[in-house]
Amino acid sequence: MQPLILVTEQSKDYELLDSGSGAKLERFGGIVVARPDPEALWQPADESLWKNADATYVRKGNSGSWKFSPTTPAAKRATPPPTGGEEIPFPDWKIEMNGFIFSLKPTAFKHVGIFPEQSLQWKWIEETIQSATRETPVKVLNLFGYTGGATMASLRSGAEVVHVDASKVAVSWAKENAELSLLGDKPVRWILDDAFAFIKRELRRGNKYDAIIMDPPAFGRGPKGEEWVIEKQFAEFMEDCMKLLSENPLFFLVNGYSAGYSPVAYRNTLLPLVEKYGGKLEHGELAIQESTHSTSSGQATKRLLPAGIFARWRK
Repeated sequence: MQPLILVTEQSKDYELLDSGSGAKLERFGGIVVARPDPEALWQPADESLWKNADATYVRKGNSGSWKFSPTTPAAKRATPPPTGGEEIPFPDWKIEMNGFIFSLKPTAFKHVGIFPEQSLQWKWIEETIQSATRETPVKVLNLFGYTGGATMASLRSGAEVVHVDASKVAVSWAKENAELSLLGDKPVRWILDDAFAFIKRELRRGNKYDAIIMDPPAFGRGPKGEEWVIEKQFAEFMEDCMKLLSENPLFFLVNGYSAGYSPVAYRNTLLPLVEKYGGKLEHGELAIQESTHSTSSGQATKRLLPAGIFARWRK
């Protein structure tokens, strides 16, 4: 029953350099990005680091835009080069994480195409699938699949995957990442659809899955304008997803960030799986560890930036 904290640490192509004052400063490969994060309630450890940002997301009301430094090497590669921090197209760049290649770019919603805090979940997915003794490949359903981190983890482990997202851009992006990671020839179906509507059709079709992964947003719209509101639809959605599980399911993983729920709430939605199949149920938080900073007393600090919640069940 004790909650876990899964902590993503610095790697070759990713580092949380600093955080505070409602923002975070991250290094993705050779690109330094500053963007809002409401969890960072404290003060930044080193204000001077923020001057090195290649790209900074500036919020304007309910939206925002990116500003790019004209002095950084990344900005100098842009065409045409910036002259004073104005909005310009920013060149895509590539990073490696967990052995996967991700193509990154700033988006209108402050994201860049990867959630680094999910890296330990990808590792757990791989380990769980690889440890399963199955005569046939594990069938995985990845809902709200975004740019494909969990899909690639499943494919590399030998699973067959159905990847569903309501964004045409996200589905194309996930395909690109799979190709870059040499997984493009693996058994995956890329589905552009509203997740809620897709599940209803899968139930009617009688399809079954051994594992389900999801990262539902608080609010969203499908490709045909279908509305998703988590507090209205999540309970029914979870009930339908459980009906899609095979007779011998392997795991069920639920991630979340923006909805504001406790991980205990997600844990409670998975309790029926324990009652029916037994197995192990875990819940907790995702966090990213900052680079080490020295305090005024000379002591090194390593703060954790909260980055979401999860609950997961494993047979």
